[in-house]
Amino acid sequence: MSDSAGVVSGRPPWDRVLVEIADYVQHYRIDSPLAFETARLCLIDSLGCALEALEYPACTRLLGPLVPGTVVANGARVPGTAFELDPVQAAFNLGAMIRWLDFNDTWLAAEWGHPSDNLGGILAVADWLSRSHIAAGRPPLTMHAVLEAMIKAHEIQGCIALENSFNRVGLDHVLLVKVATTAVVAGLLGLDRAQMLAALSLAWVDGQSLRTYRHAPNTGSRKSWAAGDASSRGVRLALMAQAGEMGYPSALTAPVWGFYDVLFRGQPFSFQRPYGSYVMENVLFKISYPAEFHAQTAVEAAMTLHAQLAAAGRSVEDIGHLSIRTQQACLRIIDKRGPLDNPADRDHCIQYMVAVALIFGRLTAADYEDAVAADPRIDRLRAKIVCSEEPGFTADYLDPGKRSIANALRIEFSDGGALDEVVVEYPLGHRRRRDEGIPLLREKFRRNLARRLPADRQARILAVSLDPQVLDAMPVDAYVGLYLG
Repeated sequence: MSDSAGVVSGRPPWDRVLVEIADYVQHYRIDSPLAFETARLCLIDSLGCALEALEYPACTRLLGPLVPGTVVANGARVPGTAFELDPVQAAFNLGAMIRWLDFNDTWLAAEWGHPSDNLGGILAVADWLSRSHIAAGRPPLTMHAVLEAMIKAHEIQGCIALENSFNRVGLDHVLLVKVATTAVVAGLLGLDRAQMLAALSLAWVDGQSLRTYRHAPNTGSRKSWAAGDASSRGVRLALMAQAGEMGYPSALTAPVWGFYDVLFRGQPFSFQRPYGSYVMENVLFKISYPAEFHAQTAVEAAMTLHAQLAAAGRSVEDIGHLSIRTQQACLRIIDKRGPLDNPADRDHCIQYMVAVALIFGRLTAADYEDAVAADPRIDRLRAKIVCSEEPGFTADYLDPGKRSIANALRIEFSDGGALDEVVVEYPLGHRRRRDEGIPLLREKFRRNLARRLPADRQARILAVSLDPQVLDAMPVDAYVGLYLG
């Protein structure tokens, strides 16, 4: 008979990672003019992407209340629609719309992702709170609170992503959307420190999405609504904590049963920098092409080569071989051969994106649909494209002082001729090209407003959105109301 000391009970102290997030949300003051300027751009770009997504039935069939016909009094409105929903379902709706076309902002590091995915939860909760406050005779939230929550959500998601790769253990980056949304929504709700820590622990204990829906042979449309799902779950968990649901102090570090041991190969997170406003200041915008970001510079290079082919009197049928030198992350995510079964498969294939740009001189969301994909020239050209890692590109991609996303394309013709290699290091939406990109980002927003809204409201939204002082002071419910379909 053996003796056993049993399991030592008693609650441990809160994990440091949870404490640092909670302290940041509750106490850090954002004083960076660049962060707020970039957040305003992120706001209009994300909402514009959401409006464009409403043109795609695969997206719109997922929207609305869970029970058809349900309307929530003083609920959260969904831009571009007439839906008035509870904040959890509204967060799913808007989050799915923002992410649907893979055209919103991007953060690239050890873990990549799209921090504006958090806007689904932020804006839904802010609108619901504002309308509820007005009904109770209290002042609504202002858009300044939304912008501040966006900056903090970007920072939480992005700083964790800098040094910690969840994709390498098979987990999807949307888990960071859930954590960041939980944190900043808890802040909007006014949760105290204990409640916020409980909410954050619930987010880490929660089940986490696998990446299988992003990769062959299972690539599918869940990758377009996964972030909306994660943001809505963050809202749900924050509301549960507000209602008094308990937390789990060592959710990350508990031996055997914690996140690190179960899902992160026993390794604790590492951090490059404390939370501030770095991520929003350096976030990447997708301005010209709805393409997975590791391919943005490849598509820019392909557009240059498209023009050179025409000038030389050549066509894509003359191409014998096309080489792409790229970063290691690109190879892991979007270097793809074989059949492509659906739009979600195609917009994560660098060969497909480059082929479309070379053939048509464009790349739009519609180019991932079956009608365009049926053109036999695309697959013929895809078969001639070979990707390889350029170590220097990988190093610069990971360098916090550069954060480039370089691609280099070289065409060789079947008759032995060739075009000079075209190298693009920084995409149009990079901070190093921000001055060049901002006018085009605003024009993208104008186009997307025109898809859904009458001219008078387009003008009103533009006037408000492009005036920092007016936007910051505007009640959230009034701003959201401008977008209603």
